[in-house]
Amino acid sequence: MRHLLTPFLALYWAVVFALLAYICLDGSRGVASALGGLGVPLQSGRFPGLDHVAVVAPLSISLLIVAVLFCWAFVETLLNVATGPDAGEAVVRIAFASASFLLSAILIGGATQGINGLFMVVAIQMTALLASYVAVLAERRAWLAAPLRYRDDARLAASRMAVGAAHSSLLSRISGRPETSPGGRR
Repeated sequence: MRHLLTPFLALYWAVVFALLAYICLDGSRGVASALGGLGVPLQSGRFPGLDHVAVVAPLSISLLIVAVLFCWAFVETLLNVATGPDAGEAVVRIAFASASFLLSAILIGGATQGINGLFMVVAIQMTALLASYVAVLAERRAWLAAPLRYRDDARLAASRMAVGAAHSSLLSRISGRPETSPGGRR
């Protein structure tokens, strides 16, 4: 069983945050376009402070950092899947936590600017991030449970073989026939 969902979700979120960072760098309507990409209908002329370099630069850099973290998680899960089921788990956790923190910071910054409709959009994006993280955890848990299931099957088979051997031994003792071992000796 291979990890299929984890690399796909990591690549998806890397592309989303990279595109938001690229849109944010647009000089004429940077942050307004990025918020529009998230789903907030916003006119750039209404909030002239959003196009200031002190707002655009930190936001685009933080969006790019989150995109790089998700890209790193994508590469880590693809390359190190053979080493174990927990390959890239720390990177994935850091990527999702930093994305959640960034969306929370966008919500706080937007609320201080008086941007309407931002709460619902950020709540939807946070829900999508949470659903993605839960899916990644479920895939990892399924990966970890598979060897335990096979090990339990082996224990069950060994237990049944031992019970069968004990039953055979008991029947041969009750009947008085000589008990033979697998080598043919008594």
